[in-house]
Amino acid sequence: MHTEGILVSGVGGGKEAISGSKTGSAPPAAPRRRGPVVAALMLCMALSAIDGTIVSTAIPQIVGDLGGFSVFSWLFSGYLLAVTVTLPVYGKLSDTFGRKPVLIAGVILFLIGSVLCAAAWSMAALIAFRVVQGIGGGALQGTVQTIAADLYPLRERPRIQARLSTVWATSAVAGPVLGGLLAVYADWRWIFLINLPIGALALLLVVRHLHEPSRAPRPAGAPRSRIDWAGALAVFATGAVLLTALVQGGVAWPWLSAPSLGLLGATAVLAALTVLIERRAAEPVLPGWVWRRRTIASVNLAMGAMGLLMVAPTVFLPTYAQSVLGLGPIAAGFVLSVMTLSWPVSAAFSNRVYNRIGFRRTAIIGMTGALLILLAFPLLPYPGEAWQPALIMLLLGAALGLFQLPLIVGVQSTVGWSERGTTTASVLFCRQLGQSIGAALFGAVANGVLASRLADAPVAGLPGDLDSVSHALDDPGSLSAAATDYLRRAVDAAVDQVYLGAAAAAAVALLVLVFVAPRRFPILAEEPESAPLPHKG
Repeated sequence: MHTEGILVSGVGGGKEAISGSKTGSAPPAAPRRRGPVVAALMLCMALSAIDGTIVSTAIPQIVGDLGGFSVFSWLFSGYLLAVTVTLPVYGKLSDTFGRKPVLIAGVILFLIGSVLCAAAWSMAALIAFRVVQGIGGGALQGTVQTIAADLYPLRERPRIQARLSTVWATSAVAGPVLGGLLAVYADWRWIFLINLPIGALALLLVVRHLHEPSRAPRPAGAPRSRIDWAGALAVFATGAVLLTALVQGGVAWPWLSAPSLGLLGATAVLAALTVLIERRAAEPVLPGWVWRRRTIASVNLAMGAMGLLMVAPTVFLPTYAQSVLGLGPIAAGFVLSVMTLSWPVSAAFSNRVYNRIGFRRTAIIGMTGALLILLAFPLLPYPGEAWQPALIMLLLGAALGLFQLPLIVGVQSTVGWSERGTTTASVLFCRQLGQSIGAALFGAVANGVLASRLADAPVAGLPGDLDSVSHALDDPGSLSAAATDYLRRAVDAAVDQVYLGAAAAAAVALLVLVFVAPRRFPILAEEPESAPLPHKG
């Protein structure tokens, strides 16, 4: 069905233009019972949400057991790289073959990766198995958000988003508690096995209660739908080479050495090849219209910047809390968790803001607050009290809740059912790409600061390499008081630099919203026969 270029009463206290692009209408027939499907989506989201907080909290214990402090950021980079590469593929698959089979495959792959991670015998093996986990995680993140938009029309969409946001709040508490308890009293391997019962219940609900409409048969002679595997492989190769250059540069070799320059040059060549492949592909993983439409392109760029800045709190704050503040794993997890407690509350009330002033202005307010809050982190006193970074994270969560939800709801409302999976995947792809680059970039920044401080240390008795930093801080009795204080100050300086980098990413997101995003989003009219994904049972 085609939409006409008309004006309707829309978000933002005015009128939103309706785009005239081709969009597929949603399947007919409204759902009768959505509860079991929503529960399944929340459980699937919980797999990703708990994974992030629980792994971050247990990093010191994992490094203490397996070693590899200088490359531990690859536990996140490898996972995020796999998620990033597969998101566009799963988005295209869900638009072509339906949401249900993609979601089921994602859950199964995620659980297989979890079992393998629990059996890891070295840091290299754990990183490889995290990649397997990420391949499943790509289906979870993109498909859950797409089904959520299918289930509810625009005016009700904040309801499902608020419910999904509560998953992050619950995971923010459960993840650090479970991670800390298992790391201290059991074994860090259980942080991956905890995914199995959650995933099994999610699979049961999806199989029994998520029913998609029958799809119209393919007309005789019509070409079969094809997935751009060459494009996906090119994106993966480009990202892998770039991340290797960022993670290892300044640590394994100098930034201006032949390995760094060679990897960065290879990244440029692969990026050009990726663009060439995508422009020639019949059905590219990321279609050109995703970037030609100003609304989608601006949201993609802003969400990419947000993904980059999110690395600072999620990856480095637990290490800061344990190494600088001297907190245990559980307490360190709670310092991080307050951000995801305020985030869903802010997101739940964001519709009252964007219904009055619009999606773009609401997001600008949120990102402006985030920028100021990130700049405040390096001003915290050393060593400080635990409530100080906790307050920073509480405010940051509230600011980002005002930023992210309006953009996701807004951009999903500018496309029809047949483009929603690809559009949602493109937004999440850019956010994950930002996180992938951020994990590697900020990991390189932190490693570089630590390496410089260790090389120029004015006190004796400090560890001689980065792998020994975690061990030394876990056993401060092995160091003199002066050496322990110097090492903690070095970690503090490293994390401060990471937060300044996150503030720069926030500034980029703000500039995109101000100068690139349209003043009003072109919301599509929701026609009577265009109903959410039907549910039976």
